[in-house]
Amino acid sequence: MKIFHLSMECYPVAKVGGLADVVGALPKYQNKMGLDASVIMPWYNKPFFYNHDFEIVFDGFIHQSFHMYQVQVFKEKSNILGFDLYLVKIPGLLDRENVYGYWDESQQFIAFQHGVLHWLSAMQVRPDILHCHDYHTGLVPFMIENCYEFSFLKGVKTIGTIHNGEYQGSMDWQMSSFLPHFEGIRSGLLDWSGRINPMAAMIKSCNAFNAVSGGYLEELFYSFQGLEPLMNQERKKAFGIINGIDTEVWDPQTDDMLKFNYNKDYAEEGKWENKKVICAEYGLNPNLPLFGFIGRFAGEKGADLLPDIVEKSIQETNGSLNIMILGSGNQNIENQLKELQYKFNVNFALDLGYKEYLSHQIYASADFLLMPSRVEPCGLNQMYSMRYGTVPIVRYTGGLRDTVQDISTGGSGLNFTNAGADDTVFAIKRALHIYSQKDLMKGLIYNNMSFDFSWEKSAKNYLEMYNY
Repeated sequence: MKIFHLSMECYPVAKVGGLADVVGALPKYQNKMGLDASVIMPWYNKPFFYNHDFEIVFDGFIHQSFHMYQVQVFKEKSNILGFDLYLVKIPGLLDRENVYGYWDESQQFIAFQHGVLHWLSAMQVRPDILHCHDYHTGLVPFMIENCYEFSFLKGVKTIGTIHNGEYQGSMDWQMSSFLPHFEGIRSGLLDWSGRINPMAAMIKSCNAFNAVSGGYLEELFYSFQGLEPLMNQERKKAFGIINGIDTEVWDPQTDDMLKFNYNKDYAEEGKWENKKVICAEYGLNPNLPLFGFIGRFAGEKGADLLPDIVEKSIQETNGSLNIMILGSGNQNIENQLKELQYKFNVNFALDLGYKEYLSHQIYASADFLLMPSRVEPCGLNQMYSMRYGTVPIVRYTGGLRDTVQDISTGGSGLNFTNAGADDTVFAIKRALHIYSQKDLMKGLIYNNMSFDFSWEKSAKNYLEMYNY
């Protein structure tokens, strides 16, 4: 079975969030199952391209509105990621440094999808599955069935994965001039509430689709930014498949980003050694419990709650804990956290931006991980933390419901219900009580490191969906 994954992100080529981790791991594990999975993504002006050997496998042109664009496809030659990697470069559109945030990104995404299908059609490459990740590639199922230019691909099975339904790519109908030609009678498949909605188009046109956890799938039926009726209409082809993590990349026993490696039998010692190093670097007392947060400063992550969480938890516990935050995003949140870093410099460390190595070190050093998410389709951070023996403190939503059970019900984490600072601080106080019980804490660390969050099971579930 030949599978092409279409995505804007793929670790380690270009990463903004969890989408990159999923697309960088799932194809590798599918290939281990004997499938033939590859990744197609845009070309970015990033180090990965210059540090690896690529060959041009296609050079052609596409028309968008009144413009003609060159399309080049580069293939990585060594299979270093465990799957074939193709980068699509369109000078003037897909030749930039950042993944998102450009004023013309709707045209960028359309051009990427157009360029990919043009290349496959021109070279007579017909896969068994085109797997489209999020709305950025959500027009592909419509295009191959309704655009004359891609008649060669008509009938290829298309799969859609909803990593985050908060973002749907809705655009004005004027943007239809950038789409390959199709019969106007088919335009209803693109439309939702009088606009082109790529997420809706993907759900309508694909053969099957999934949300990245069973819990998140349930939520989408009643909370999906206006697409709830469509979800219920198409529920027969909807699946909930929890993401896995790449246990080769995320392994505290072999992770070369850690100062000290460890396994579950020596987790206490290993985490302590890592904790001493990171606390010394950021001026924190290693004898205090360390709470970490890693992620984008966005409302869906509950990041706007962080300033209150930091201030209240430190004040209400008389400074009996440390908090370390790694992330960036909303400028107002960043500014508030900077002020708190100055105010609570003995107990609070802040590192703005995203550093892959530092995220690994925090997972290995922290005693607890905070995830006060309003929306969490799957969540990978809680799985990384458990893999490294760090106890997750999570809001009970989406994929967090599927992966973290509260200690009161026999689980190895802490849950809270409401997305608010007070509920989070209450959970932190529960964590401090647990931390004071050495044997209990030791058992939680061991149990969390014993969970299997590898991709093997999830990859089999994706195969079942492919065969739907």
